[in-house]
Amino acid sequence: MKKNMKTKIAATIMGISVLAGATMVSAGNGINLLKISEVTFFGTPTSSISSSVAVPQNYNRLSFSGTVPPLLNNKGITTYEKYGDTKTQAIGILKKFEEDLAQKGLSLEDVTYLRVYVAPDPNKGNKPDYQGWFDAYAQFFNTEENPVKTARSTVGVESLVSPDYLIEIEAEVAYKNKNK
Repeated sequence: MKKNMKTKIAATIMGISVLAGATMVSAGNGINLLKISEVTFFGTPTSSISSSVAVPQNYNRLSFSGTVPPLLNNKGITTYEKYGDTKTQAIGILKKFEEDLAQKGLSLEDVTYLRVYVAPDPNKGNKPDYQGWFDAYAQFFNTEENPVKTARSTVGVESLVSPDYLIEIEAEVAYKNKNK
């Protein structure tokens, strides 16, 4: 009986070890992450986002706080008149990132991760308009001009700081110090 139990324990440990090894290889696509010298994106070619991003230690990082949409019309009465729908708001935020990055000598190609909060849209059944966000993202990432596919989280939230905001985005950026 004790020998049978030891065999089961050994088999379980071996199974876990094999599974952990397969997971590690799959997460890094067989790449030794300790040896990378450039930002490396992982994932399937058919996905519009990366499943993970490795940033080597010789890169600097820049984090954008939650960024909200720009005001389009200060005389507007409705959310759509003031800020637009989710897609319009997301495009406004991504353009803000693009402009801010350009002033810093960077571009959207340096973005590695986006964390996105989508609030309910009263004109869309009071549900988050995820498709509006996905359509906006598709104009800036995984394109011919910018082939980068960021890692990304999209989270539906009850509300944002203003009831007129339908989306808020945080960004992580990685860039090499050009002075070294």
